Amino acid sequence: MKISTLILAALGLGIAFGILLIYGFPEAIAFLDYYLLSPLGEAFLRLIQFVVVPIVFSSLILGLTRIQNATQVGRYALKLISSYAVTSAIAVGLGIFLAIVLQPGVGVTGFQISEATQVVQKQSLIDWLVSLIPVNPLEALSTGNLLQTIFSAALIGVAIQLVGDRATNFVSLIESVYFIFEKILSLILYTAPIGVFALISSAIATQGLELILKLFIYVLGLCLGSTIMIGFYALILFILKAKPVHFFQSFFPSLSLAFGTASSNAALPIALQNAQENYGMREDIASFAIPLGTALKRDGSAILQGFNALFIAQLYQIPLTPSLMLAIALSTFLVSFSTAGVPGAGIIMMTTVLSAAGLPVEGVALVAGVDRLTDGLKTVLNVVSNTVNAVILSHWESTSLEQAAEQ
Repeated sequence: MKISTLILAALGLGIAFGILLIYGFPEAIAFLDYYLLSPLGEAFLRLIQFVVVPIVFSSLILGLTRIQNATQVGRYALKLISSYAVTSAIAVGLGIFLAIVLQPGVGVTGFQISEATQVVQKQSLIDWLVSLIPVNPLEALSTGNLLQTIFSAALIGVAIQLVGDRATNFVSLIESVYFIFEKILSLILYTAPIGVFALISSAIATQGLELILKLFIYVLGLCLGSTIMIGFYALILFILKAKPVHFFQSFFPSLSLAFGTASSNAALPIALQNAQENYGMREDIASFAIPLGTALKRDGSAILQGFNALFIAQLYQIPLTPSLMLAIALSTFLVSFSTAGVPGAGIIMMTTVLSAAGLPVEGVALVAGVDRLTDGLKTVLNVVSNTVNAVILSHWESTSLEQAAEQ
């Protein structure tokens, strides 16, 4: 049986087991979660994180060595950032539109907010851009800072091209690192069904279904937004004649893992593997675009932050003025590019958007409980948006080559 099928089965069993604990053995939830489910889930996530940085670092360097010159690297980056900006703006607009239509904060009762959620002080946009440059590349690798790791790998990849044959031994070393960690990843994948079962069981059992019922419209809106955005990307694939059915079949293992772990970072090594081996994407594009997208592309966060901000405004009956809407849209757009690819990161970033828009940050306490239950679908959207944008780049490049050949 395929690993992807086992992961899907583990998801279903995990949900059923979580519901069974809620209604059949509620007194055992705390014990099982503390001593079994949470440790197993955390151990699996740590195993995945073990291979993320080495695979990203080595695959990006190898990808850059296959690109003809530094100009081509710049062209790839410019095209990707352009498509990221357009599609992220659409995701932000969709989240805000759904919040206006569904009005999830209207009529929500039964909650008491006694303590304000602490506002996390975030860097300014300029400081964040400067922080992408690592002081020490080894520190970026050891701390797992994905953006700094990508910057380091890009700089090294460009330098390898300039050095030429004198870097042959180093490239051979990087190739060895890549193949070693790819083999480690294939071994770790055998534990994925157990990890996914533990993670989803823990989320269902500890959060419960009563909270979902109280915030049903909120949960529905986020799920609907993610589903519509995935449909939008499927339409793009259809327009590009990029075989959408084949695409989703090819990336099913990484998408199922993304849903179970709610971590874009955890799904990254599998997405790279699916892109090259299953979908047949060019190695130079896959190894450059997918790690970059994992670090930057967060359509799930774009929908979440705008939708949540309007939810809080509706909850507190704050008028939706044009200036408020603009503040929400701009802050959501920027925050979507700096949200970490780990479970629960969206909750932390909510305080940034709410503060920028002048909304009560204590409203975060209301949605913290259901965030993990919607996080899986938002993470699937993140992976879909990342990989489809890589497909867009591939199509863009192929079209440019064809036009150049005709001339």
